[in-house]
Amino acid sequence: QAGAIAGMTVDLTLYPLDTLKTRLQAREGFRHAGGFRGVYRGILPVLVGSAPNAAIFFLAYERAKQQLGPASGAQHAALVHMAAASIAETAACIIRVPVEVVKQRAQIYRARGGARGVLDVASVLMRRDGWRGFYRGFGTTVMREIPFTCIQFPLYEYLKHVWSVQQDTPVQPWQASLCGSVAGGCAAAVTTPLDVLKTRMMLSDETVQRLSPAKLARQIVREEGAHVLLRGLAPRVLWISAGGAIFLGAYEKASKELRRRDGP
Repeated sequence: QAGAIAGMTVDLTLYPLDTLKTRLQAREGFRHAGGFRGVYRGILPVLVGSAPNAAIFFLAYERAKQQLGPASGAQHAALVHMAAASIAETAACIIRVPVEVVKQRAQIYRARGGARGVLDVASVLMRRDGWRGFYRGFGTTVMREIPFTCIQFPLYEYLKHVWSVQQDTPVQPWQASLCGSVAGGCAAAVTTPLDVLKTRMMLSDETVQRLSPAKLARQIVREEGAHVLLRGLAPRVLWISAGGAIFLGAYEKASKELRRRDGP
């Protein structure tokens, strides 16, 4: 429940930055992919999928930490957080990938034949590819999410731990927000090339779908230049830094309120 509240807060607030990032990464280029127009286009599947996606992630994350933590000891806390976050991200991708595929295709409507709505995009996908079309780029998404969370969550937990030790009290929600912002921004910067590959795969035709991520990366570098793998870095870092602050801060606050309501 706390994860669902946090996820919805982030998605509603920061969606325009995600749209700009997607259009920067599209092969057509920013202007032809829609530019600054219609920055909330494609938000419907995000709103529908936001709560279950975030709830699945945090449920899996907390459960995995509980299972892995006691057997590993305090000295392996970072590894526990990495493993728990990786498990949680993979589970969340069951919801996240179909949402991302429909959302990103709606975001670049101008380059793909006009102002297609979300329902039109979903209908075309189903008619052409069946259900597997909604899971286009699943492996590439998992490949992006695992290193992202292996950086973000251990760093987030470490920063919270250091801060709480220094002040000798648990961190407050606003402090968790700052820790989440720093951790998210660092993880976003490092994984931007993987995000570009994920975007290209989700927006691709069948020819690109047959390429492995490594071959797709080589093709992009050969045809467009290595700098293309960093497209969208600025809005991605800004979006995820702000998202980390809102998401993790809201999660900490909501968790605190829910614990208080439920009692000891």
